Amino acid sequence: MLAKVVSAATIGVDAYTVEVEADIQQQLPSFATVGLPDGAVRESKERVAAAIKNSDFIFPAKKVTINLAPADIKKEGSAFDLPMAVGILAATGQILCDRYDDFAMLGELSLDGAVRPVPGVLPMAMNFNGDGAVKGMLVPQDNAREAAMAGTVPIYPVHSLKEAVHFLEDHSAIKAHEIDIKSVFDQARHYQIDFSDVKGQESAKRALEVATAGGHNVIMIGPPGSGKTMLARRLPTILPDMTLGEALETTKIHSVAGRLPVGSALIATRPSRSPHHTISYAGLIGGGSIPKPGEVSLAHNGVLFLDELPEFKKDILETLRQPMEDNSVTISRAATTLTYPARFMLVAAMNPCPCGYCGDTNHDCKCTPSEIQRYMSRISGPLLDRIDIHIAVPSVKFKELSSDARGEHSTGIRERVNAARERQLHRFRNEKAIYCNAQMESRDVRKYCTLDEKSQALLALAIRQQGLSARAYDRILKVSRTIADLDGSEHIQLGHVAEGIHYRSLDRHLWL
Repeated sequence: MLAKVVSAATIGVDAYTVEVEADIQQQLPSFATVGLPDGAVRESKERVAAAIKNSDFIFPAKKVTINLAPADIKKEGSAFDLPMAVGILAATGQILCDRYDDFAMLGELSLDGAVRPVPGVLPMAMNFNGDGAVKGMLVPQDNAREAAMAGTVPIYPVHSLKEAVHFLEDHSAIKAHEIDIKSVFDQARHYQIDFSDVKGQESAKRALEVATAGGHNVIMIGPPGSGKTMLARRLPTILPDMTLGEALETTKIHSVAGRLPVGSALIATRPSRSPHHTISYAGLIGGGSIPKPGEVSLAHNGVLFLDELPEFKKDILETLRQPMEDNSVTISRAATTLTYPARFMLVAAMNPCPCGYCGDTNHDCKCTPSEIQRYMSRISGPLLDRIDIHIAVPSVKFKELSSDARGEHSTGIRERVNAARERQLHRFRNEKAIYCNAQMESRDVRKYCTLDEKSQALLALAIRQQGLSARAYDRILKVSRTIADLDGSEHIQLGHVAEGIHYRSLDRHLWL
């Protein structure tokens, strides 16, 4: 007998429908899974057989064939356990109705028949868009909140295989998991840290405000203990408020990667990723036989923080150049090619020399000029050229550290950033794929970043004296446009250009 059960799988950050076909034949006992299953799917036969027996059902002593259609796409993970078990029970007549094909289902089975959570549930739920193909979706209890955020079909949480079968036979009523999407979104938007925790560093705070207002990449250079990491970790709190669409997009990526906390419904705050300098290429960019998102994609719509930048392998750093320009990462393998979104703010931090105290008035630097040169040369010019704002973060004075005065709260800074971003959205309303100043191409810079004669003369002088590249010229104009937006100015003024040039001057001092 043949039975068909609807399920789903992910490819990249999206999902597609999978039809799980179970066929039982009167032949010698065997269990075969076809349809390009990976190791986890092939091993499911042991879990499924034990779960059926331990749930007081009968596992057939016959030839069992499971087909996962479409058969030309590789399947991975343990989410097919539940639909496979239901398909076998339906094919052997142990489910006394035909409701099983009205519902999509997924979940990993333990040996005692309990249903365990699986990754990628949100995009799978969004795949069933309420067009009537299925009447609802059976998911593990721990995935119910996440699946309900899709708002597509009714979500029915199940604890065990036996409970799922009873529900399909209509013997037990499981209420659909209801969730107020807007309420969950509003409650999850609060940060646990605040910019007011940082003592001193007013110039660095100003530079970070400019960076977040325009979506510009940043590098902070200063001695150990000056507050670079503290500033970077609080940067997401002054980024523009996340929209619900951005939150769902971010949650999909974390769900597919298996990084969404169990029971969590939504990531509504800007993500902040800070990988260690020993990270591999696959860990940073993404990879695997079936590619999974890396840190650059997990930082989508948020911040990628690279502390101790020169300690990262040079070839690893160079891989960042393409996603910084394209806002996406394409990973090609023999079986498939996947593209993951990677629109992030790069925030890097480093010491000015190996000992960390070059230029510090409170400590003597023990490094030779050649050691400093080798240390700085670990960061290539092309990568540095793609970082718009360079910030000096000096040591904090004792007077500032011991002061009881608190700095400005993140909410106040974020209000100004939101206002600047609104101006940019209005300016780029007729442009495609431009949402902030940092995303402008050269033709957009010429169109939206015009200067008066005095500003043009100042910028020309800076270019000549500092030997800046054509890319640096464009980036100074972008930063100047952002500073003007923060000031509410329609046109870029001389002071805006001067501040923009200042944020590109630091590398000339240190990289020689």
